[in-house]
Amino acid sequence: MTTKSLGKLQRVDLREVWDNEAGSFTPWLAQEENIKLLGDAIGIELEVQAQEKEVGLFRADILCKDTANDAWVLIENQLERTDHNHLGQLLTYAAGLNAVSIVWIAERFTDEHRAVLDWLNEVTKEGIGFFGAEIELWKIGDSPAAPKFNIVSRPYVKPAVIPPDTSERKKLQVEFWAAFAEHLRAHSKLLRPTKPLPQHWMNIALGKAGTKLTAIASYFDSETGTFGQHELRAEVEFFDQNAKAYFAALEAEKDEIEKAVGASLTWYNPEDKRVCRIYLRRTCDLEARGTWNEQHAWLTENLERLHRIFAPRVKQLKPGEAPEE
Repeated sequence: MTTKSLGKLQRVDLREVWDNEAGSFTPWLAQEENIKLLGDAIGIELEVQAQEKEVGLFRADILCKDTANDAWVLIENQLERTDHNHLGQLLTYAAGLNAVSIVWIAERFTDEHRAVLDWLNEVTKEGIGFFGAEIELWKIGDSPAAPKFNIVSRPYVKPAVIPPDTSERKKLQVEFWAAFAEHLRAHSKLLRPTKPLPQHWMNIALGKAGTKLTAIASYFDSETGTFGQHELRAEVEFFDQNAKAYFAALEAEKDEIEKAVGASLTWYNPEDKRVCRIYLRRTCDLEARGTWNEQHAWLTENLERLHRIFAPRVKQLKPGEAPEE
């Protein structure tokens, strides 16, 4: 049996590739393909909103949106060992921006700074999270250097707290979405679940701020306008100030989109509301737990279908864009 020759990994000094943080590393990280590497490492789909964002007397390195919920994500870069000055800046930025997630990137974290991030993740309110990420560069032989993010601290995933007086319907919703999250982790490489909550929806990132995929499990039948039967929906949702323009731009491609999806879609654009939706639906019985696996499979299949068709399109949309007359 012939043994194949293998290469040897070699560590590359960060300064060989990026001579400084502001002039080389931050612009590199802000590029779409590179911010995706960081997003994959921390489990958040990121869209860059600004670089060197002013916060009082300071400047944050990169400001992003979590495309699953439009929450702010602030990134601070450091191409050496962590220090107290950067820790203080992070806390200043978090207060000034009311950021939901703070990502501190450094070549190496000291034990005390890692412990501080862990402590902050324990004591801060729900929805505020701190990530610590060490950046490394590696190569094999004469190959180009490749980046690697190692997450040394991350927010704790706290289970939804269900008050004792919570209704049976709300309890069922938490159970339904918890089981759906497990189904996605087992069966989908494309979709990343969010926290199961006592509500009729779960948000999933689509790749652009102001847009998202939404899984719906509702006791209300939107087709008949009654509570006579339940329904599932796989939706593309537009919800910020650009919602109407984004919807109109995509509606101009309706025939092409529905052909790609392989089904007729519902195009929902109420005049008196900003939120617009494009979705597939089916009826179900949410209280029949024995059918949940089949319901979760339907949601997964159709959310993936919508993601494949809409994600490339929404990423090309520009604010205020509308079809030509």
